[in-house]
Amino acid sequence: MVLAKRPAATEGTARSWLLEGLQTDRKQIEHGPHAKHSWWRVMCLTGVDYFSTLGYQPGIAALAAGLLSPLATLFLVALTLLGALPVYRRVAAESPHGQGSIAMLEKLAPQWWGKLFVLALLGFAATDFVITMTLSAADATAHILENPFVPDFLAGQRVIVTLVLLALLGGVFLMGFTEAIGIAVVLVFVYLALNAVVVATALAHVLEAPQVVVDWQRALSLDFSSPLVMIGLSLLVMPKLALGMSGFETGVAVMPVVKGDMEQRVKGTRRLLTTAALIMSVFLVFSSFVTTVLIPHQEFEDGGKANGRALAYLAHEYLGDWFGTAYDISTIAILWFAGASAMAGLINLVPRYLPRYGMAPEWTGAIRPLVLVFSAIAFGITIIFDADVDAQGGAYATGVLVLMLSAAVAVTLSAWKKRQRGATAGFAIIAAVLGYTLVDNVIERPDGVKIASFFIAAIIVTSLISRATRSTELRVTEVHLDSLAERFVNDACGEIHVIANEPNARDQAEYNDKLRETWATHRLRSSEPVLFVEVSVPDASEFETELHVKGEERYGHKILTIESSAVPNTLAALLLYLRDRTGGVPHIYFHWTEGNPVVSMLRYLVFGGGDVPPLTREVLRQAEPDPERRPRVHVG
Repeated sequence: MVLAKRPAATEGTARSWLLEGLQTDRKQIEHGPHAKHSWWRVMCLTGVDYFSTLGYQPGIAALAAGLLSPLATLFLVALTLLGALPVYRRVAAESPHGQGSIAMLEKLAPQWWGKLFVLALLGFAATDFVITMTLSAADATAHILENPFVPDFLAGQRVIVTLVLLALLGGVFLMGFTEAIGIAVVLVFVYLALNAVVVATALAHVLEAPQVVVDWQRALSLDFSSPLVMIGLSLLVMPKLALGMSGFETGVAVMPVVKGDMEQRVKGTRRLLTTAALIMSVFLVFSSFVTTVLIPHQEFEDGGKANGRALAYLAHEYLGDWFGTAYDISTIAILWFAGASAMAGLINLVPRYLPRYGMAPEWTGAIRPLVLVFSAIAFGITIIFDADVDAQGGAYATGVLVLMLSAAVAVTLSAWKKRQRGATAGFAIIAAVLGYTLVDNVIERPDGVKIASFFIAAIIVTSLISRATRSTELRVTEVHLDSLAERFVNDACGEIHVIANEPNARDQAEYNDKLRETWATHRLRSSEPVLFVEVSVPDASEFETELHVKGEERYGHKILTIESSAVPNTLAALLLYLRDRTGGVPHIYFHWTEGNPVVSMLRYLVFGGGDVPPLTREVLRQAEPDPERRPRVHVG
């Protein structure tokens, strides 16, 4: 077995502390944490993100739709229950390891195009999760500063307060945060209970004063000529309310935490998605209605007391400042912890893709370095957007909608491949609606695409730089030989001599000519047995691979054939394996490659070939520091 290098931590150093809990085992990453939980507890972990949007969703809906807010919210709920929910129930069934729609789409695009496509989707996912942290922290700040008991010196300091909340969030993870479910359960139950009290109290006031509903209906009839116009305008503004659909992608991402075997995991995840969507839909409909009819519209605008905190406004108005403060504390806690859910989503997502592509250092498999990186990004976004909830809404909605659209497209293609015509048509309609919602949101609020484009560009550039700098790593995790290859190795005695051959015609003349060239160029004695090795590259975009070496006899010659992502790294790994297996230092023989070395290096980075002899030697030099034990590379 040959293992690719892993970052080593020096005991008792800052590096050791940062890399604590480093995961490089891909199978363990897929399996998820050892501790598993009931679906309803995992729902609460997802819910700190999903349910926390109640803190700002009614206010955003009121600003976007005005008097039509309840009707636009009804359409949003319909899209949630009839669109997003069926899509993600199917995603849960087809991607049970928590990779979501990104993994489903990755299989459809081959090689480098697939990698670049995934990187773009990761850019939108990063937009979604990072803006979740900054938006939630900014709204928590709004609840803090609007509370009547808060000291005056904090007035106007929303950026500083938001940065402090984000720093506390990062600090939780840096201290070794591993399990948030217990806290999430308490926060979600308390928060939903307080929201139920506020909404029920507000509905009671509406029933006691039905004139507010009459006034609302009169205002609708004065502003809009017919119900059809109201429906049409509500559909037009509905995309601005897309924040109310966040949480589905997180719900799928946490699947590995759900207790049970694979079938039970899928059933539990579907149950948590459905339950969360139904709970949220009920709260969205009633909260939108009571905030629209009971709160003056000017209070929703910038500087108003209901801006970003409509239900908190009602809590203070109808239940007093003490209950309102308790509601504020609950809202602040769940909004702050919504950032924890997003941070957990990022930590779960990044190690599944970028290190596997060779497009991130191995230390990204550890929690603490990622926390520092994402916290720094969140700080920057908070400062750029001035901790403004409304300003960040467009970017958040863009990330949410792109991921939902990708999921809808993925399940549509899946149903089409399985020839499920009814499901294909249904999912295609959902994809079209989500596509319209996304386009409308982008046209109305292009800042979401701008920040997503920044994330995409940053991920692609840094990923390609990382891939280039890591190109001469060993990159092979294991070596497996079939029975004939085993016999070839067992039959070898003394020094092993390997001739690297680029397979072309693979006829008798090719092998005889190659053997004569090696005898003449390297003065290799004809009495010494040799092995030919041939490496083909079906997909150069892969990074780490397992080698499956097959033995073959052709025209009296012994040949080892291998498929891999890069020729030099594969040859180096094979030589090290032969050394460890036989105890002798093997020799490999090449002829010089013709052509420009710079072009050859680019060919190596993109196509896995290039100037193989010096690259093979460089991989060996990095993998084996002792020259006496390093396999010999001969070029002539």
